[in-house]
Amino acid sequence: SKFGYDLFTVELYKQEHQGKSPPTDPQDTEWVRWRANKITDFLKKLFRAVKERKPNVIISISPNPQRFSYNSFLADWEQWERQGLVEELIVQIYRDNFSTFVGELEQPELTAARTHIPVGIGILSGLKKRAIPFWQIQKQVEAVRRRGFAGVSFFFYETLWNISDESWQQRQAAFGSLFPKPAQAPDLSQDWQPSS
Repeated sequence: SKFGYDLFTVELYKQEHQGKSPPTDPQDTEWVRWRANKITDFLKKLFRAVKERKPNVIISISPNPQRFSYNSFLADWEQWERQGLVEELIVQIYRDNFSTFVGELEQPELTAARTHIPVGIGILSGLKKRAIPFWQIQKQVEAVRRRGFAGVSFFFYETLWNISDESWQQRQAAFGSLFPKPAQAPDLSQDWQPSS
């Protein structure tokens, strides 16, 4: 949230605040809200422009959990979803601690979004220098499924089989048993309804 101190943005802020400069503290509540609102205004224009050209395109985003997303990147996806600017949401919940992971799944903004649009959960399957054991991935997938989310995605591709402590054959077999048949993407054009 340290963005916004460029000349263009500072001048725009001054125009809208009787010549007053933006706060020097990037975490100032009003300054954060003002910048987040500018991003939301841009998304409104982008959404309309995309839908005018390709009305059947699905606007999908994959942000971090709301508080972190808003405080760190000024991305207020909760407002975007409420305003109908997001049609599919995949929240990146990359947590090793299972209780923390579950706590993020149960945030009220995720619960609310699930009543309007398909909401999936991004799960960390590993990093180049840090493998995630399959049991952890499986436990998180099962937690997502128990709560009726629309699905999961994994970050990042190379760690699905190639970068892990298990062999690629073991990993592929484990994922095959966790996902025995291809997933069906929610069809928003067919009056999609959230799972109960």
